[in-house]
Amino acid sequence: MAALKDVDLRSKLSRSEGEKRLQVAQRRLLALRLQAGGLLGDGRLGPPLCVMFEGWDASGKGGAIRRLTAGLDPRHVRVAEFAAPTDRERRHHFLWRFWPVLPGWGGMAVLDRSWYGRVLVERVEGFATEPEWRRAYEEIVSFEHGLCNEGMVLVKLWLHVSEDEQLRRFRGREQSPLKRWKLTADDWRNLSRRAEYERAVGDMLKHTDHKQAPWRLIAAENKPYARVAVLSEVIEAIEQGLRDAGQEPVDVDAEL
Repeated sequence: MAALKDVDLRSKLSRSEGEKRLQVAQRRLLALRLQAGGLLGDGRLGPPLCVMFEGWDASGKGGAIRRLTAGLDPRHVRVAEFAAPTDRERRHHFLWRFWPVLPGWGGMAVLDRSWYGRVLVERVEGFATEPEWRRAYEEIVSFEHGLCNEGMVLVKLWLHVSEDEQLRRFRGREQSPLKRWKLTADDWRNLSRRAEYERAVGDMLKHTDHKQAPWRLIAAENKPYARVAVLSEVIEAIEQGLRDAGQEPVDVDAEL
């Protein structure tokens, strides 16, 4: 079972090495996405790919998403951000609002935050009752099983940074006119309750890590390392998803 204590936050790459590996990974991801979209290889559509980002505030989710999608045609990927549910959304089951953005065969979606808000922020901040967030574990796993049984490749990423690094990044944002907008009162309050969030994350990993969609924990203390690790995890997942669908991943370099 995945656990935060097992993440080696010392993992790092230099900026130059990170950029070099990133370019290689972006090229590989582009080839796989073209194959999944029926534009490379034998023309068959590949499985839906949904990449879901969770992690600490200021852990680098936005930067990782930009690198993940940078080499892709924007017509071939949808990025969706999820904040607190609206009044209308709260009238429905908590999973209802996520259905419209999920990809079909040949498609790709990237989720900045997800249905795991029910067992994280909604749990810690009291927006969900204890019976609601406790039963959500089973509801989420059943939901994910249904998606994966239909062929979806579901990549669940948690970007992990230490409390000291999180505080350092908050202060950096506070001092930058171009980044100050990213820092809110909620971020500071969440940081003050980090111990409660760590317990919630631990329970989330314990109850929702399953074979079809395991949690992939990313050491994000070093941004170049984290960005390469994110692409590597996605590439590994989509290659396996193609094989499970009876398609051998293309080898573009072998054709050059």
